[in-house]
Amino acid sequence: MGTKVNTMPIISKMYCSSSQAVLVVRRRPHVISGGGFVVTDCSNDQKVIFRVDGCGILGTKEELLLRDGNGVALLLIRRKQEGMVEALSLYKKWKGYTFNYEGSQQLVFCLKEPKTCPLRNKLNNISMRISTEPRASNKDWDFEVKGYFPDKDCSIIDTKGNVVAQIGAKKQELMASKDLYHVVVKPGIDQAFVFGVVATLDYIYGESTRC
Repeated sequence: MGTKVNTMPIISKMYCSSSQAVLVVRRRPHVISGGGFVVTDCSNDQKVIFRVDGCGILGTKEELLLRDGNGVALLLIRRKQEGMVEALSLYKKWKGYTFNYEGSQQLVFCLKEPKTCPLRNKLNNISMRISTEPRASNKDWDFEVKGYFPDKDCSIIDTKGNVVAQIGAKKQELMASKDLYHVVVKPGIDQAFVFGVVATLDYIYGESTRC
């Protein structure tokens, strides 16, 4: 008998696979399609799993939308500006919301982007921390981004230091194009959540989702 995989649904358990998934990100050009990116499954004849629309499509800065392969909206991500509270904070906060059957938004994660983080300098890069709702641990964060996203050499880890997703693990045929990279998601991890984080990093570092 195989080992039972513990699932960690954040967006939905339907995106928690019992096996490791290798998913390919293909960035869309701004000129033709307004930017964003498409995620396909390596093991399933390049089936489209997710699509991400950025401000070139939505027409709104600091707002992103993660859709499933059929175009159904799964996750709205926006940078929540909180006036004086944010002005005094060391962080900018990105918040991800799911939609219920009535269309109301429900907070599922918050990513803190350090204001002082020199984003273009990988030598001084500072990790970003993510908290989920409901909370997955008794710390003030549940996941952390380590590494340098523009080089497609970073990972999402949990509070125990386990890698839950690896962004841009080396694979020659994929790394040949700057608009193509891949993400390895560990068994039981919510793939929709992972690509919500990837979309946020893409915007923070001024890539395909930003105008």
